[in-house]
Amino acid sequence: MTNKYESPLSSRYASAYMLDLFSAQTRIRTWRRLWVALARAEHNLGLNITEEQIREMEAHLDDIDFECAARREKEVRHDVMAHVYTYGQAAPSAAGIIHLGATSCYVTDNADLVIYRDGLTYLRGELLKVIANLADFAEKYKSLPTLGYTHYQPAQLVTVGKRATLWLQDFVTDLEELDFVVEHLPFLGCRGTTGTEASFMELFDGDESKIREMNRQICEEFGFTKIFPVCGQTYPRKLDSRILNVLSSIAQSCYRMANDIRLLQHDRQVEEPFEKNQIGSSAMPYKRNPMRSERICSLSRYLMADASNAAMTASVQWLERTLDDSANRRISLPEGFLCADAILRLAQNVSDGLVVNEKIVERTVNEYLPFIATENIMMEGVRRGGNRQELHEIIRECSMKATANMKNGLPCNLLSLLAGEPAFHMTEEELTAALDPSAYIGRCPAQVEEFLAEIRPLIKDVRKDTAEINL
Repeated sequence: MTNKYESPLSSRYASAYMLDLFSAQTRIRTWRRLWVALARAEHNLGLNITEEQIREMEAHLDDIDFECAARREKEVRHDVMAHVYTYGQAAPSAAGIIHLGATSCYVTDNADLVIYRDGLTYLRGELLKVIANLADFAEKYKSLPTLGYTHYQPAQLVTVGKRATLWLQDFVTDLEELDFVVEHLPFLGCRGTTGTEASFMELFDGDESKIREMNRQICEEFGFTKIFPVCGQTYPRKLDSRILNVLSSIAQSCYRMANDIRLLQHDRQVEEPFEKNQIGSSAMPYKRNPMRSERICSLSRYLMADASNAAMTASVQWLERTLDDSANRRISLPEGFLCADAILRLAQNVSDGLVVNEKIVERTVNEYLPFIATENIMMEGVRRGGNRQELHEIIRECSMKATANMKNGLPCNLLSLLAGEPAFHMTEEELTAALDPSAYIGRCPAQVEEFLAEIRPLIKDVRKDTAEINL
């Protein structure tokens, strides 16, 4: 516990991996790697930079004196130049060539792109674990009839597994979108103060081929295959919008699943995991609140709202550069990643331990099955000589009476009411014979099997380990 404010995303929710990825140590180490890559490319292309200087820079990637940098930044009011100075203190022979020809965005923007790419790649693995959990759940319960709802009112039967595929399909869509973003993630490269590469035209005596080769080498060193064709001082902030949008999309899918689970847990049909010593309420010891699903929804709302930051920032960038993006991006992008990480960890935990109370599901089905079976009953009545329109009206009237009966706390008596109608020519026993739930689930099992066959290649190598939630 500390006496200073700490983001709950750090202290309660995000994983150790994501906290390390967005740490100051990782960020500034990536800056230093970028300075090394720039010096190496400039050396390779004939500038007066020695291998000894590069080796000394490489030897000091990790020993970052943050106190020295803080003191220097207080003097010069510039974070990048403070770290150029600090790096030069650690690698004095290279102090004069660090950041040669570059502008601040060379390190800040390219480092962000490296970190965002690594963050998206990590989240992809977490998303696949959720998909794998739900695929197993859908397979297990593909044929278990359950009451379907439209407008949260009882409707036709579906199956527990088929309902899970609705969640699953959303997550697969998110995976496709995430893969597109990662695949189309360019590098900024080293482009100069307004994106014209003018400083390198000076350094390389106007040899444009060397400038292109320098950027190619730096890009390749960091595992990127392409750079933005054109840019201002920064990479286009539209990319931030694309990144936060895919994180928001994941949050939307998690929210939808968690909200459905909350509704089903209210009816005791499906429940999220509940640990042996877990306390549901400080005042009501009997409570089993869907705490994890509620937390998913809560964090998802935050992430969906956070995505609007990138859209607003992208829209107000002036000409080649303005700095009103910086403070916002320092908060909105890292917190977007940490929040998505937290949500997916919770979604893994919930999807891996969902409990289906099959007897409750069966009881709910049986309660409404007489109403669901009325279309088949009507068709059978017509086959026995009845008039379709007359039978429809009789069913409507009897259904209203049975519903009124249920609202008074009495059992559903729809079948006995219909048995008393001569137009149907059916006994109550014959009507009851129509109440086989599996006759009303349509192609649910086949739909589940067909969908899972499509996505199994995505998850065949997924290692499913139960995600531990911090608190």
